Amino acid sequence: MSLTVPLAAQAAMPSAQHSTLAQPVKVMIISMFGPEGKVWLDHLGPWRAVAVPGLSPDYPEVHCNAQQVCVMTTGMGHTNAAASLMALTFSDQFDLRRTYFLIAGIAGIDPAQGTLGSAAWAKYLVDFGMQWEIDAREKPEDWPSGMLGINTHSPSEKPPLDYRTETFTLNAALAERAYTLSRNVKLADSAEAQAARSKFPEAPANQPPKVIQCDTLAGDTWWSGKLIGERARVWTKQMTDGKGTYCTTQQEDNATYEALKRAASTGRVDLNRVAAVRTGSDFDRPYPGQSAAENLLDYAKQGGFVPAIDNLYRAGNPLVQDITTRWSEWRNGVPAQ
Repeated sequence: MSLTVPLAAQAAMPSAQHSTLAQPVKVMIISMFGPEGKVWLDHLGPWRAVAVPGLSPDYPEVHCNAQQVCVMTTGMGHTNAAASLMALTFSDQFDLRRTYFLIAGIAGIDPAQGTLGSAAWAKYLVDFGMQWEIDAREKPEDWPSGMLGINTHSPSEKPPLDYRTETFTLNAALAERAYTLSRNVKLADSAEAQAARSKFPEAPANQPPKVIQCDTLAGDTWWSGKLIGERARVWTKQMTDGKGTYCTTQQEDNATYEALKRAASTGRVDLNRVAAVRTGSDFDRPYPGQSAAENLLDYAKQGGFVPAIDNLYRAGNPLVQDITTRWSEWRNGVPAQ
């Protein structure tokens, strides 16, 4: 007796080689450029390097250890993130059907939510670049900025989600578990970061870093300023129906998630197993008396880069270790707290 499998079902079934010969992965750590990946490689080795066709030519290998934890680096920006994740997830070298994906990278941070070195677990990924924009010098006088949603008539109107990548909702149970596991870790700091944050008059900007929960905006344009920062806050509220709170700004996360979503549509990935943490490497707006230009051009002088890199590992590793050491509880999904 023969069995005919519908084409849609065939597409959702990994190949025989993929299911029987591919290397299973418990945790795949997704970094975007060299230092973000190196902090994991320095702590969790030894590693075996696996070359994957289609990855970034700057980062052509995935590194995996004996605990089935792997680290990949996508290259920076939307385009590199999407291309690298597609290459990874459609490669038959790994079995990713039960893999937990940890997006871990540095970001700009809103001083109203965190500070240099803070580690923020997100529940919403929002695309900040998916907007119409009029030069602020030419905008209507009653508009707070020159930005508005595509196919809307005012900055206060939520746009139709025609692109289907504008907003993604992560598994809240996984985000909560990640936060619970890491909220009491001691985060790294630096004298330079302490000096930079002391110029802000209010908490949490002028306080030591800690693990927090708030959401992240993706967009390839680096920006700085109070007014565009206010747009970031409003945009996050609009795109999440008031549920999300903006706190970090980065380039890649919506592109990364969309690539994972494409893989999930074929049964290769489980989207309920995606977590995202971003650490504050610089403030997204100036302190009182500083210009937006100074804040942007001198971002590296804030001293947040080194602790932010270190805190990717400090905040993310408790989740990684809990998954790998208690795999029987995590194997079939996020365990109840």
